Amino acid sequence: MAIIRPFRGLRPTPELAEKVAARPYDVLSAAEAKAEAAGNQYSFYHVSKSEIDLPEGTDVYSQSVYDKAAENLQKFIKEGTLFQDNTPCYYIYRLIMNGRTQTGLVCASSVSDYNMGIIKKHEFTRPDKEQDRINNIKTTRAQTGNVFLAYNDVPEVNSLIDHWIHANAPAYDFTAADGIQHTVWVVNEEGAVNDITSLFSSKVPHTYIADGHHRAASASLVQKEFEEKQMIGTDDPANFFLTTIFPASQLVILDYNRLVKDLNGLTKEALLSRLEYDFTVESIGHLPQQPSMLHEFSMYLEGTWYRLVAKEGTYTTDPIGILDVTILSNNVLDKILGIKDQRTDKRIDFVGGIRGLQELVKRVDSGEMKVAFALYPVTIQQLFDIADSGNVMPPKSTWFEPKLRDGLISQMI
Repeated sequence: MAIIRPFRGLRPTPELAEKVAARPYDVLSAAEAKAEAAGNQYSFYHVSKSEIDLPEGTDVYSQSVYDKAAENLQKFIKEGTLFQDNTPCYYIYRLIMNGRTQTGLVCASSVSDYNMGIIKKHEFTRPDKEQDRINNIKTTRAQTGNVFLAYNDVPEVNSLIDHWIHANAPAYDFTAADGIQHTVWVVNEEGAVNDITSLFSSKVPHTYIADGHHRAASASLVQKEFEEKQMIGTDDPANFFLTTIFPASQLVILDYNRLVKDLNGLTKEALLSRLEYDFTVESIGHLPQQPSMLHEFSMYLEGTWYRLVAKEGTYTTDPIGILDVTILSNNVLDKILGIKDQRTDKRIDFVGGIRGLQELVKRVDSGEMKVAFALYPVTIQQLFDIADSGNVMPPKSTWFEPKLRDGLISQMI
């Protein structure tokens, strides 16, 4: 069963919450973060993307970036921008996007649960991304990146959370510039805290990582290092990591699309010819079109969109083989374009569906990338099925929206 516990959250004073809140560190570039933080001394980008405060061209993985993050975090604490709750609490975090609501529980989840598979994964991680988070956590001594977990609905948990929301005023409630409403309640009453802990330990056999595989893996590796060096005890915060757990019924997965820098030595005509072995290929013009069903893909190449429909025999019916990300990986990225490991190959990049197909057009038309592929999104049940089977999806298979904001709740370790 899932082991969770309350913790003393590090969070902004109510009047500064909206200014502090920042998009997750891994969904935007340093240039985008610098533009968003312009004129806002309270923005959490000064911690999560601290390269914005260093000379342009600074290596984002250099120790100076992690040192600056730690310096800025301590400055926020010293100046009172952030404060730490006096007692361990749970936090309820509700997001509303385009009229759709999802409400999660912010808690500290057990590293041991992650190591033993009670917290289930569906992706491998990239070593360079893991090391980045390890360096950040060790230098700042804080977990500032929230891991987004999901669980099969438990009516008693949903009821308890709903009751708290209706009976108590929120600590924060604001609508960000992108139109997403963020509301946070602090659960600090001992009876309610104990009830939540008990419900998860008795009613929730597993949780699933929806978003944040690298953050979870890094927390585990930091805990292991601290334990080996005898730096922590049994009850130390580093034995847990920052998570927000959402009921599956409230979640929606968006597409997660691919960009490739070159055609692996092929001409456009040769690529189209090779694709016809495994797909029906149809030119659909200059306007972007989302795939409308499973096993259908949209490809953008040299100013033209193409519809690709996978032929029978290009996929299997097992939980992994039937996924569109698997079909694309096996029959295009690997077989034709020579991309064997999407976690490490620098020729491929990934774009979440929230950015829209125009982001694919922009990056191809600029010459930065040569070809783009848009995919039909996987379902939350497919994610659960794969995690339950012990398999993993190809990297960057799921994109969840809306996303939690960094800076609203962090855990010190």
